[in-house]
Amino acid sequence: MSLPKLTKLELQIMETLWNRGTCSIREVQEAFPETRRPAYTTVQTTVYRLESKKAVRCVKRISNANIFEAAISRGEAQGKLIDELLGLFGGRTKPVMAHLIESGQLTLDDVKEAEQALKKLARKDKSK
Repeated sequence: MSLPKLTKLELQIMETLWNRGTCSIREVQEAFPETRRPAYTTVQTTVYRLESKKAVRCVKRISNANIFEAAISRGEAQGKLIDELLGLFGGRTKPVMAHLIESGQLTLDDVKEAEQALKKLARKDKSK
């Protein structure tokens, strides 16, 4: 299944579902900070759009309220975003890595963790 492309608001709604689990539309809306809270109908429209994209699913109905849960994982959504970002750079990772290093967002611990993941992947490939 191809993962859907998600907007900023859709990602914020997904974040609420990933953090809280199942929620009604009202609960999703109330999870936003009061100063930047979108209208109920905006959240409702966006949740139904996410449902049509198969990113969320309705798990039950209580009276007039539908209860939704995330149908895709945070990791899947992050992977899709990273793939899209790398697509902007023609698949090259060096410009992204250079920016992360120059901005101080990539730490030595991050590099060591990445090294371990690469070694693990190399061992896995050799055993095939």
